Amino acid sequence: MSSKVVDCRGLACPHPVINTKNALEEAGAETVVIIVDNDTARQNVTLFARNAGYEVTEEKEDGTYRLIIRKPGKAGEKEKQKDTAPSPVNETVYFITTNVLGQGSPDLGQVLIKSFFISIAAINPPPAALLFLNTGVFLTCEGSPVLEHLEKLQAAGTVIMSCGTCLEYYHIKEKLKVGKISNMMEIISWLLGPHRPITIA
Repeated sequence: MSSKVVDCRGLACPHPVINTKNALEEAGAETVVIIVDNDTARQNVTLFARNAGYEVTEEKEDGTYRLIIRKPGKAGEKEKQKDTAPSPVNETVYFITTNVLGQGSPDLGQVLIKSFFISIAAINPPPAALLFLNTGVFLTCEGSPVLEHLEKLQAAGTVIMSCGTCLEYYHIKEKLKVGKISNMMEIISWLLGPHRPITIA
């Protein structure tokens, strides 16, 4: 079985994911091995590959991760569809870059963002995805005033993603309560896909 090895040690997001994408698109290799040296890159590459339908196994040695990515089988493809397929009816994707809504009073902004998610949770069918970036990631973490509504949306089928780089920057990665950690490549794929993106900034 032919394989291609890509060394992504020392590279910051989104370069490990981009290099992985390029390697997977190249013809000839049945297996791609990605080498990374930090947990964020490991998670981002694994998420990207699995969401693209590939099977990923992991080996760790002395702080270095070897991510072995293989061509998808039927089981992997079914998992991809189950995890990431947007709603067939409501194609709206909300790109949320703030934890308050609008300019002016921060207190009013918090009231408005809560009202916004209460209203979104009442929509039927629910939006395809909610993508959280920058201070928006506080809304998916412990202490968020809208966790209850996000959990309702997730249960209804909305994909919820928070930028991993943003969670790490604000030191709240371990406080994530709803949705999954994502990366810039995956977020952009939703914004450029066959959806209707709406930015909340």
